[in-house]
Amino acid sequence: MKKIIKILVETTTKLIFIAAGIIICAPVFLVITGSVMGSSDLQECLAPVFQDAKGFVSWKLIPKYPTIEHYIKLLFQTPQFFVLFWNSVKMTLFILAGQMLVGIPAAWAFAVYPVRGKNVLFTLYVVLMLLPFQVTMFSTYLILNKLSLLNTHWAVILPAIFNTFPIFVAYGGFKSIPDALLEAARIDGAGELYIFIKIGFVLGKSGILSAIVLGFLEYWNMIEQPLAFIENKALWPLSLYLPEIDWTRAGFAFSASVIMLIPAVFVFVMGQDYLEQGIVYSGLKL
Repeated sequence: MKKIIKILVETTTKLIFIAAGIIICAPVFLVITGSVMGSSDLQECLAPVFQDAKGFVSWKLIPKYPTIEHYIKLLFQTPQFFVLFWNSVKMTLFILAGQMLVGIPAAWAFAVYPVRGKNVLFTLYVVLMLLPFQVTMFSTYLILNKLSLLNTHWAVILPAIFNTFPIFVAYGGFKSIPDALLEAARIDGAGELYIFIKIGFVLGKSGILSAIVLGFLEYWNMIEQPLAFIENKALWPLSLYLPEIDWTRAGFAFSASVIMLIPAVFVFVMGQDYLEQGIVYSGLKL
């Protein structure tokens, strides 16, 4: 009887997780199918929204007349799409590089050196990390205005470089390095820079790569920061690219969404193990 109950519980749990996974993945699947729908299919499905037709929006799991015309138009006839794409690449790479230059040494210092008041300062970093963008937006806007950086890419890049989240994640990776190993290296005559590069980077790479993966997923899809600090639409990232939509351009918008999704999915798949480790490290305490 206990075995039957156990099997029923396990089966029910699996079905619940499968159902949850289907619900979560459904919007992505609908976007992908919408990107290869012909105009007649889109008109039929979206007529209640864009043409004030009666009834409800419907959707087709398999398009009646699949086409790649939306992708062709987007990739070969829309140069502004590539401008925004490279804006996203530029901002994301500069942010991640800056975070590695600033955040990784800071995380190493927090994890390795017994400085008085370290715990208080690190707690302050955690509090700053938990503050939403809306809380710090006005003060950041005033500083950027004083520095004459508004309406430039640096208005988004510089505040993100000094984000405390990569410090918090990389700290967990460095904290997992045994203190005895570091002391042994010092006894053998290794300098602090040598220890940081040869031991810290090698043994703490899981935390560093976790910070990179999480940072990419966040900044590749950022919306609020460029909307608040960049007025010139030619400087916007790809995450803000959305043409004026009616049923004739819905497939175009779906195609843009799919292409926007590809780099994020690629980074997620390649760094999935490190992403999981980053989540574990984010739960570590001082």
